[in-house]
Amino acid sequence: MKKAVCIISGGMDSALGAKIAQNEGYSIIALHFNYGQRTEKKELDSFRKISKKLGCIESYEIELDFFKQIGASALVDDSLEIPINGIEEGVPITYVPFRNGIFISIATALAEKHGAEALFIGVVEEDSSGYPDCRDTYIESMEESINLGTKDETKLKIKMPLVHMKKSEIVLKSVELSVPLEDTWSCYKNEDEACGICDSCRLRLNGFEKAGIVDPIRYIK
Repeated sequence: MKKAVCIISGGMDSALGAKIAQNEGYSIIALHFNYGQRTEKKELDSFRKISKKLGCIESYEIELDFFKQIGASALVDDSLEIPINGIEEGVPITYVPFRNGIFISIATALAEKHGAEALFIGVVEEDSSGYPDCRDTYIESMEESINLGTKDETKLKIKMPLVHMKKSEIVLKSVELSVPLEDTWSCYKNEDEACGICDSCRLRLNGFEKAGIVDPIRYIK
């Protein structure tokens, strides 16, 4: 039985990434991080629903409360405003310093524990909004580093099947593979009804519009 650790945030990108892993014949070890983000409870609820429907063989919910202590991101620092006026130039205030590097490091430890062959992460360059840790070149360099820093018999492949996809393509692929989009969450601001105006909501809604599909989650009217 080949196994893969899938980092699942609760958003539709990582949900699709995990579904692709399953379709490739991997048994899924689901991994989620609570790091003090504004929509932590909603994302956790989404993760639990998604991982249950995937029939994961293991599920981990890791607490990373130090991100709030570090701050420097509107996702974890309530004194900073979530941008609602469109995509910012450069690295936006919603970037959490080295978040994916830390996530991948912890996922690697789990992969080594379980003898997993792959690690799936739902990074998307179009969706990165300028996030430096969503670039394929960065993820590739992390793969080389983690294989240098683990046991000789550990040969871990980091897979990022969505990295060059457009958001509309992600929507269409999710529908094709029966990903439960109604259980996913993207909003940076709210946990009950999505705001529809933060960068993440804008990207999601634009993807659904271009795909010609109605987004099944609730938005503030």
